[in-house]
Amino acid sequence: MTTHTNNDPATATATATTASYAPEEPARIVLPQHAPEVYKAMVRLDAAALGGVDPVIGELVKIRASQLNHCAFCLDMHTKDALAAGETVERIVQLSAWRESRHFYTEKELAALELTEAVTLVTEGVPDEVYERAAKHFDETELSHLIASIAVINAWNRFAVTSRSVPGHYTPGQFKGLK
Repeated sequence: MTTHTNNDPATATATATTASYAPEEPARIVLPQHAPEVYKAMVRLDAAALGGVDPVIGELVKIRASQLNHCAFCLDMHTKDALAAGETVERIVQLSAWRESRHFYTEKELAALELTEAVTLVTEGVPDEVYERAAKHFDETELSHLIASIAVINAWNRFAVTSRSVPGHYTPGQFKGLK
């Protein structure tokens, strides 16, 4: 159990205030331990996909797909990586409501976010106008890498959600250099 005590003398009461949080759920299975070749292949695929994507857009895409897929582990990882790379808290916070806060993002980022939603929620298909908007902002190589990176984060989300990977322990750059 994690507890947090209010030690601020300005707001502390006569007795310490302690809040108890829900217990941390353990992971069901640790993929890299039991399927290391699959994990290594995913790491290589992720690196290849991101090779042609602007790093800022790459993190925004990963965060947005992870929000849609309710992947707490990936949200923890990619928000920390984005912040470490200089992304603002404001843009990350607004990402779940990007359509209402478009003025925080470039037209290119908006096209990537719209495509991310269409690919992530693919049962509805990827509308031509969404694809065409993305194609207007990305050349064919960039667009191919963007689509691949969206597919890869969706795969990572499915691994992490299914295995119940535990959020909260990631440090930025922790997995860099793994191949």
